[in-house]
Amino acid sequence: MKTSERRTRIRDLLRTRPTSVDELAALFEVSLSTIRRDLAVLSDQGEIVRTYGGALSATPGEPTLHERETFAQAQKAAVAREAERFVRPGHMLLLDAGTTVGALAGRLSTWSGITVITSGLTSLNALADSEGVELIVLGGTVRHVSLGLIGPIAESTLRGVTADAVFLGADGVTADRGLCETTAEQAALKRLMVEQADEVYVLADASKIGRTSGHWWTALDRPWTLVTDAGATEEALAPFHARPEITVRIAPLPRR
Repeated sequence: MKTSERRTRIRDLLRTRPTSVDELAALFEVSLSTIRRDLAVLSDQGEIVRTYGGALSATPGEPTLHERETFAQAQKAAVAREAERFVRPGHMLLLDAGTTVGALAGRLSTWSGITVITSGLTSLNALADSEGVELIVLGGTVRHVSLGLIGPIAESTLRGVTADAVFLGADGVTADRGLCETTAEQAALKRLMVEQADEVYVLADASKIGRTSGHWWTALDRPWTLVTDAGATEEALAPFHARPEITVRIAPLPRR
């Protein structure tokens, strides 16, 4: 296979789902260094976004939750582990939909004496059997691609509660605009979650930092904390460090 053909096929594959360097090397039967060179070229051309250990398309269709669950698993686990440090006994927590927040829910399944309100069916499944966790699920319309609950029913329920902390996921996050989402309904629900919580935490693995893949935004015009993984570069994090209202927490990754 010619180099140009391989790179075209890599680009097309990444438009369907994020993929790791190891997987690409095995699929195209080339070395890891060859794949890294291919990704570097595609990144320079603006076709893809490099991530820790892999890549994703710069203009993808929205992957399903099940597809996202297979990507950056170690990074999401590390972010969830770091985010758990902010939970305290007796807390009332809001958990967004998404795979990284769902990983946090899995860690909270062994807790006792906390209340969790969630819009995510992933978090619901993780906590359904946790007798020590009082679990409240927002009603609403199910987004099948993300298994999240959205819409006026969810928003109406949410207006009746407050929380000690909210843990948000996002398709992308920037220091100036906030959280990037695919739909207006997702952005609106996250905006309300921010309003109802005392503390705001955004859980985003390195691939989400600076990403602007959607056109709907949830502004974060108050102090908040970004929890990401050690794959995030200093260049990517510089805009966040420059803003005094943003605290950045880096989750260490396990040694490979």
